[in-house]
Order: sequence, then C-alpha cells, then structure tokens
Amino acid sequence: MTFFTRPAYRFLMCCFVVLCSFTPHSRAQLPQTPVMPGNSANWIGAGMDAFRAMTLSNREIMGVASQYAAQMDMQNQLAPPTNPYSVRLAKLTGRHILEDGMRFNFRAYISPQINAFALADGTVRVYSGLMDYMTDEEVLGVIGHEIGHVKNNDHKDKLRTALLSSAARKAAATSNSMLGQMATSAVGAVAENLVNAKFSQSQETDADDYGLQFLKRNGYNPRAMATALQKLAKLSTGRSNFVQKMFSTHPDPQKRALRMAKMVGK
Repeated sequence: MTFFTRPAYRFLMCCFVVLCSFTPHSRAQLPQTPVMPGNSANWIGAGMDAFRAMTLSNREIMGVASQYAAQMDMQNQLAPPTNPYSVRLAKLTGRHILEDGMRFNFRAYISPQINAFALADGTVRVYSGLMDYMTDEEVLGVIGHEIGHVKNNDHKDKLRTALLSSAARKAAATSNSMLGQMATSAVGAVAENLVNAKFSQSQETDADDYGLQFLKRNGYNPRAMATALQKLAKLSTGRSNFVQKMFSTHPDPQKRALRMAKMVGK
C-alpha cells in the first residue's frame, strides 16, 4: 500500500526537484558566496522538509521528542517531587518505569488542563487537571493509551505529517503575499505542526486497545479504560485540546467508550 496520496506524492517530487535544481553539479562550479534568487531558500527548505519526511530515522524521531519534551517542561510548571501530584503519580507509575521493553520518565504538570501525552523518547507528562478528574486506575488507563501510541510508532507518522505541513508552509512562503509572511513566522515551525497533527482513527483505536491490555496485564481493573473514555467523551464538546485531539477522528466519542465497555464484558 502506498503511504502517500497522489497529490502529496506530486508535491514531494516537486519539492525534491526544486531542491535538486539548487544543488551545484560540481565543486568547481560552486561560488564562494552563493546568492539565492528571491525566495529560493524557502523552496530549498520545503524540499528538505519533504525529503526528511520520507526518510525519517528512529534517531531523528528520538531527537525531536527530546527537544520537544525539554521545551514543554520549560513552558509548563513541573510539580516538585514532594508535591501531592508528584507523590501520587510516582505511586501509580513506579512499577512502570520499565514497561514493555521501554524506559519511561513520568512527571506531573501543575495545570487545570485535562491533558496527558507520551513521546517517542519515553517522556510521559500528566496534567494535574486530569488527575483531579479521574481515579487512579483511570489515570493509568490514559497513560496506557498514550504509551500505546509510542509502542505502535504512531509518533513517526505524526512527525512525518508535521514535516509535510512545514514543507507546505515554506512552499507557500515563496510568494510575497501575506500568506507567505505567515508561513515564515514562528507559527510555521515544525514543533507547532507536531503538536497540532492528529492521530488517525485506527491509531486511536489501537491505542485504546493497548491501554486496555496495559491495565489487564498489570492487574488493574480493565473497566477503568471504559470509564476514563466515558469521562473524556463528556468533555468532547468543551475546550480541552487533549480531548478534542483524542476524539477528533472519531464520529461518535461515546462509541469508543462503549466499545471498551463491551470488551471488558460490562
């Protein structure tokens, strides 16, 4: 099965051709001070991002994950080790630092947001708002879901989407229009695209299944996966970015919760 659609493939090839067109044919032809005409630098940047999207390595994914984790830790208030949220999270996750062949790093953010995320490098962050809203086993169900995205390599697809979006922005920036100015701003950064990129419906379903199995194999109540999804479904029309992203690809949030309930025999 071809990963890219025809329009996406044509776009990648165009970027690649443009990138090649600015590549010197030999060292003898390379001027000591190259001069880029117009917005050619944006075309080259678009081509490079498109090429990177097709050739992502695990090392690159880990590097981006580590940089993004450091950025998020700077932008959010990390709960100190003695904070009640840190103490609670440590009790919940102490036995899961090594889980399914991976090492994870669990920390809590002091924030009213109902949110959580896991990254390819093993970073897991849980917001205090989610911990206030859920029981211990429901929090673990959400953590299992997020770990599922990591174990299923969904972040590679998400990063590829972010790079393609960055390539599209840079290609748009070759014009002198307001769109071009917006595309070259910080809003067009890959990190922002990475945050906004959504998982597919099948990826979310697989992550739900992983979360359920995570609870089962570790001796927790598997019904907590269903009740966690039910609580999130109630918030699906609210302002929580986490909830919107988690359910954005599914036509009916309640169906996922009902599916989990059926799988545990409730």
